[in-house]
Amino acid sequence: MVTGAGGTGRTTVAAATACAAAAQGHRTLLLSPEPARRLAALLSTGDGADGTDPTGGPATPAPGTGAFEAVTGVPGLWLGRVDSGEEFRRQAVDLQQRGKTVLDLLGAVPLDEDELTELPGAGTFALLRALHAAHRADALPAGAEDGWDIVVADLPPTPEGLNLLALPEQLRRYLRRLVPAERQTARALRPVLAQLAGAPMPAQWLYETATRWSEQLAELQEIVDSPATVVRLVTEPGPLAAESLRTAGAGLRLHGLVLESVVANRLLPTGSPDTWLAALAGQQQAALRELRGTCAADSVPLCELPHLGRDPRGVGDLTALADAARTAVASESAAAAGAGEGLEPPAGADTAAGAEVAYGWVEDRIAEDGKLVWQLPLPGAGRDELELVRRGDELTVGVGPYRRVLALPSALRRCRVTGAGLKGGVLSVRFTPDPQLWPEGSEAPDPAP
Repeated sequence: MVTGAGGTGRTTVAAATACAAAAQGHRTLLLSPEPARRLAALLSTGDGADGTDPTGGPATPAPGTGAFEAVTGVPGLWLGRVDSGEEFRRQAVDLQQRGKTVLDLLGAVPLDEDELTELPGAGTFALLRALHAAHRADALPAGAEDGWDIVVADLPPTPEGLNLLALPEQLRRYLRRLVPAERQTARALRPVLAQLAGAPMPAQWLYETATRWSEQLAELQEIVDSPATVVRLVTEPGPLAAESLRTAGAGLRLHGLVLESVVANRLLPTGSPDTWLAALAGQQQAALRELRGTCAADSVPLCELPHLGRDPRGVGDLTALADAARTAVASESAAAAGAGEGLEPPAGADTAAGAEVAYGWVEDRIAEDGKLVWQLPLPGAGRDELELVRRGDELTVGVGPYRRVLALPSALRRCRVTGAGLKGGVLSVRFTPDPQLWPEGSEAPDPAP
């Protein structure tokens, strides 16, 4: 998953990453929402100078099987271009067909496909559907019947890109709250309940649609949560690069994602006799030193890519960038291990028995000070950008523009939140057992000081 600040060259880095993987013999799929002409120029097989191939014609993706196309001149590389406008129109027409009965009752006039205009946010769902299709056996093209070795997804800029990865979990929660599956058991009583309530009850199609969406979201969440899924952040060294990286890193950890590497893109050459260029290069080097310190503190590799003096065009340019990025690709496993440090309880920690948590761990300090402490690793997070709200059996944690709703483990549901603190990149939320809810016969401390 490749994301980063807007205008930093995310698509170029994603394409270079995909070309490097294909060159190493991996069956590789590149998913991107960029326009077809832009991708055709970026992936052309020329020498990079004019975007043409050796035969003199433009090298465009060749038609393949299904929605994915084999890229001419790059063996082992397929392209999945995400057309959000087309996907929106297709989904809207399908939704009208499924709700035809209701629309007819309302006297509605269906919208034709050619009059549908893409709504804001449609690109997010189109990219998620493309990611889901990339993992379906029935959508694989010829030559990749056994599945992809590597899928490279060109995500929107942060924070939208990271929030996109958290969307499947959030939408599943919304569906569970708004269309509870257990209500389907009352469908035999629906006519009676409708008469008592004086209003029509939800139709079976609503539950069937919610179930289908929930299953698809669960499959997407499994892809995002997989240990094989990692995130590569792209930045261009500048005054705010380290600050943006710090916040994005905290948001990644909050959602349980692994930061595989950071790419510092478009580095200018140093030592130029041109004073204007030398000043810009000096500013970049100052920002780069700060980036190195931030990455070293989190044990995340920093990959430095040079500025080519022009917009990259063709496999020749992408290969040059891929050679520079190969260090980050080779260190993927080491980066994942380093990025995962601190997400598990330290050795010797007295964790609460049977506490199943979605993130972090729960320490049992009942014997010491009568509390259970939920430890949430958030390296890079600042106190002024933290948000913490207890609502029923859930805890909402926010870091800057990133928020996650975490279900409380059963032991903590019988407790009251009595404090929180951020130290060493770990948010410690203190819970005191509620005597009225604590299991009878267990030793619950007196919450009073």
